[in-house]
Amino acid sequence: MSAGATIRIGPFTLVLRGDELQILDRGNKIRLDACNLVIQDRDKRRLDDISIPIEPGQFVALVGGSGAGKSTLMRTLLGVEQTTQGVVYLNGENLRNNFNMYRTHIGYVPQDDIIHQELTVSEVLTYAAKLRLPPDIDVTQVVEKTLQDVEMSHRRDAKVSELSGGQRKRVSIGVELLADPKLFFLDEPTSGLDPGLDKKMMQLLRKLADQGRTVILVTHATTNIKLCDRVVFLGRGGKLCYFGPASECLQFFGVKDDFADIYNQLEKPENIIDQANKFRQSDDYRRYIDNRLNSGTQLRESNIVNNHSHGISFWEQFKILAQRYFQIQKRDRVNLALALLTAPISISLMTFAIQNKDPLVLGEQPDPTLAPLALRVLFVFTCAALWVGLSSSLQEIVKESAIYLRERLVNLGLFAYLASKVAILSVLAGLQTLLMTAVIFLFFKSPQPELISWQWGLIITTFLTLVTSFSLGLFVSAFVKNTSQANSALPLLLLPQFIFSGVLFKMEGIASKVSWLMLSRWSVGAYGTLVNLNQLVPEPIKLPDGSTLPQPFEPTSVYEATWSNLSLNWSILCLHAFIYLTMTFYLQKRKDIF
Repeated sequence: MSAGATIRIGPFTLVLRGDELQILDRGNKIRLDACNLVIQDRDKRRLDDISIPIEPGQFVALVGGSGAGKSTLMRTLLGVEQTTQGVVYLNGENLRNNFNMYRTHIGYVPQDDIIHQELTVSEVLTYAAKLRLPPDIDVTQVVEKTLQDVEMSHRRDAKVSELSGGQRKRVSIGVELLADPKLFFLDEPTSGLDPGLDKKMMQLLRKLADQGRTVILVTHATTNIKLCDRVVFLGRGGKLCYFGPASECLQFFGVKDDFADIYNQLEKPENIIDQANKFRQSDDYRRYIDNRLNSGTQLRESNIVNNHSHGISFWEQFKILAQRYFQIQKRDRVNLALALLTAPISISLMTFAIQNKDPLVLGEQPDPTLAPLALRVLFVFTCAALWVGLSSSLQEIVKESAIYLRERLVNLGLFAYLASKVAILSVLAGLQTLLMTAVIFLFFKSPQPELISWQWGLIITTFLTLVTSFSLGLFVSAFVKNTSQANSALPLLLLPQFIFSGVLFKMEGIASKVSWLMLSRWSVGAYGTLVNLNQLVPEPIKLPDGSTLPQPFEPTSVYEATWSNLSLNWSILCLHAFIYLTMTFYLQKRKDIF
């Protein structure tokens, strides 16, 4: 390496002087320079040639009417939005090209809360600290300092669901402060807050900027905007209409003391164009943009050392995520009780319908109605498992999509995330299996299959059905956009399972091929094989003319009591689960920005 070469390690810049590496920049002061940013989507321009310098320790507000491009500009400055033209430089580096060096040094609070409602404030911060910080950090000390910074020490043991909107936003900010970021982005942090809370929130952000952080927020509220160092005023189409001190903004637009008047001025497209042109030709543009804007100076690729976030192993992440998910599940007692008791209660209710019959064992007298009855009973076992498996998992990914995307942007491992979901849901499936099988043993006389004991066969089949069901639920949860879509998907998922199970209708032709795609067909097939449904069918009654009476159930190879048939049903259930989980991983991976 030649003398004078520079090396980048995280936020630090080092230079080789003689035989020594010396620190050139500790990276504790971060500036952003946006140069000629353009984002063009077909016939719509979202950002229109925007250049702004944001200096270390500044508190900057992005304001403008709806559709002006505020959130787009913030995401571009954050480095997650791809530009059609122009570059964002962070301390002279192309931010998108070097995002991995800075990902742990950038804080981002989106509009949606990035905290779990079921956890306490202290637990939220503790789990986030364990995921984001090196293992040798004193987590308790960091959490305590963060609680003090966001003024939430008095609510440390309160559940997030019990907090006010302003307090929840403070906790979200606290999560980001754990890693002590020097660049901080907030999207509508004061949205929905009353004027008093709005002022407190803006004062908190002012304090963070005064501590040396560069703070950038998107906001519609302008009552306390004079606390900001700079205001970026955008017009529709992403046009820059003003950039400069908040105290000079009103004067530039020629209004007296109400920022709302500026919004009214920029309602008409022609006014927006005029104001954008006026600002570009003004002394303010030269003073606050031209004279302060620094274009980036790219380091040679060979001299850049990317320092990704601290190395936390898969197993460490898995353990932390599993503990957090278990805590969340345990706290929601009503939902947990429904998940555990719905299937056993539904199965026990069948005893009122079948009265004193023993549908799963061959009686002393031939009964042509026994096999159809047994099949319907087994079908209810499958339906109960399908229902609770899907309902337990359909919202598990989509309901925390904002949290996932933020943690993924920092250092969250996708394998660890999905593995924690599968592990805890498998434990839940195990408990559901024990309760379901206990009720079945209690209310139904047990058959005596030759292949495997009824107890083990029932447990394995029920557990595999539940696992496959929640795997399908996770896949759908990764596919839908919100929890409402997830809830609406439940009937759409269950009805084909019922129709093509082979119980309600005879599967012939193309219907038999479609039934292979339904996990209900393989679940009922496994149950039927264990019970040996074919054996429950009596010999057909012959009529005097030599013909036989048609029976309500004909023996079929689907329920043939052989090891090969039983193992096939179990294997196909496992294959379904594997395919659903693989597709879930693929869908989650597609959401990655980098």
